[in-house]
Amino acid sequence: MPKKHPRVLLALGWYEPRLHMGIAKFALEAGWHLCADVTKEKVIPWGWEGDGILAWLGANEELARFVVEAKLPTVDFSRRRPELPFPRVLIDDSAAGQLVTEHFLVHGFRHFMYYSAQDNWAFERRGEMFTETLKKAGHDCTWIRWHQSSAYSTGHLQWSDKRRWLAHELKKAPKPLAVFAATDDHALEVVEVCETIKLSVPEQVGVVGVDNSLMAVDAMATPISSIDQNFSALGYRGAELLNQLMRGKSRALKTILIPPTGLIPRKSSDLLAINHDGLARCLRHIWENYQKPIGIDDLAKIAALSRAGLFKAFVKKIGRTPGNELLRVRMENAKRLLAQPQMKMAEIAELCGYQNPNSFWIAFKQATGRSPRQYQKQFCI
Repeated sequence: MPKKHPRVLLALGWYEPRLHMGIAKFALEAGWHLCADVTKEKVIPWGWEGDGILAWLGANEELARFVVEAKLPTVDFSRRRPELPFPRVLIDDSAAGQLVTEHFLVHGFRHFMYYSAQDNWAFERRGEMFTETLKKAGHDCTWIRWHQSSAYSTGHLQWSDKRRWLAHELKKAPKPLAVFAATDDHALEVVEVCETIKLSVPEQVGVVGVDNSLMAVDAMATPISSIDQNFSALGYRGAELLNQLMRGKSRALKTILIPPTGLIPRKSSDLLAINHDGLARCLRHIWENYQKPIGIDDLAKIAALSRAGLFKAFVKKIGRTPGNELLRVRMENAKRLLAQPQMKMAEIAELCGYQNPNSFWIAFKQATGRSPRQYQKQFCI
């Protein structure tokens, strides 16, 4: 008898190619037969028979009804329908808000805005975490919502109406302004509107988006900084969980959160909005040379300050010591490199400024509470 290949349906009400790639990688390893994602064409496959379903149950009511009535092992990638009895594997949108907050604060911004243009649970969660983390750091954030504004329209003038409204909001905000946009498309809108009304990016308005989805981003006049949401790991982990369900090895409802790979800084937010020339030179030196040995005396010389003056300036302007900032930069880059499982630990240690893997292991464990291997495992797909 030929070996049976489990038949798995992709019922993705919202399609993301990188999610599909992660699923496909696991399917190849597990010997699955992946059925066509007909929902890309807005087709509900009534009558389909198989072994399991991987779903993104967004706004499509008919798709949700089909998945529920199929009564098959199912994993959902969406938060939109928490009442449905499915385990979920989700992007950690809270982590995105925290990453952007840290990025803007360390670049010296003190005025903040979050921009969303439609009612979406992921957009709301990102905005909530951004405003919450800023508040804890002693800063306010203006949240502008196009879909709740008095200028909102849905007719053929919607595009121009939204741009006019966004221009008004950006003009009246204090500068330099840090804008966290709900998606990369939102971020692109902000950058284009700034160009139209002669606000320079990033000198007057710094911008960060989410998804790292813009094509040919580095060919843009102003490449946009973005959060890489790690969709391939999301797909792989969801498929892995479904495989357990189909084999009867996991029955408990659970939610697995997949952290983003990290923030990819580009020109749209590459500004030191700090009114202290010596400190700005010092920070730039740390960011560009973190992989090399850096001593306090070196930094004090670059900043043209005494050691005591350097510590005082860092704590007052940045909220941490020079050593803490160097550690933060090394750890952020370590996390980005650890998200590439093909890299060897010795190579990562060297690229992050550590003489050997052991000293890197100790520093990473103390900073994050996890060993480098434990952190890396979540990206091994």
